[in-house]
Amino acid sequence: MAQGIRRKLAYHDLVLMPDDGQIHELLDGVLVVSPSPTPAHQRVVLRLARQLQDYFERIGKGEVFSAPLDVILGPHDVLEPDLLVVTDARLVTDRAIEGPPALVVEVLSPSTASRDCIAKVRRYAAGNVPHYWIVDREARRVDCLRLSGGEYRCVTFGAGDAVLEHPDWPGLALDLSRLWQPS
Repeated sequence: MAQGIRRKLAYHDLVLMPDDGQIHELLDGVLVVSPSPTPAHQRVVLRLARQLQDYFERIGKGEVFSAPLDVILGPHDVLEPDLLVVTDARLVTDRAIEGPPALVVEVLSPSTASRDCIAKVRRYAAGNVPHYWIVDREARRVDCLRLSGGEYRCVTFGAGDAVLEHPDWPGLALDLSRLWQPS
């Protein structure tokens, strides 16, 4: 029996998807659908976004965006990180972020944690995203990874109520205690 030929999906396929309230991404041409995030997840995303905006936008070093927003890293890689920082304004187009942002951030959720830590790491690395942060709200931890030799390596991390300083962005000091506070 002949099997159907599978083709990798591209951005033009993705825009034809129905708006069903879920997150649609392409990882190496494969459609991945995730449920919309929970309030606890969004609380951490927005609190981190405020601190990143205070640093990057206040001094004109970049612009902070949050999902939903397509990041087109290649013809078959279209992702929606929870947060991203763009330092090259030419990447911001009318339809998406087209090219690798300086930083992408994923806040782990039970339904997406393994994908964020395995498949997305590979796609972000293949797309030459220089910095990838993983925020684990259950563990109250932020891991800051930097691309080196095609792989991500942890350059710093913070946990609990620490103040996280990043070696690549002098003066960036994130108050992690603000991320974990209840509403």
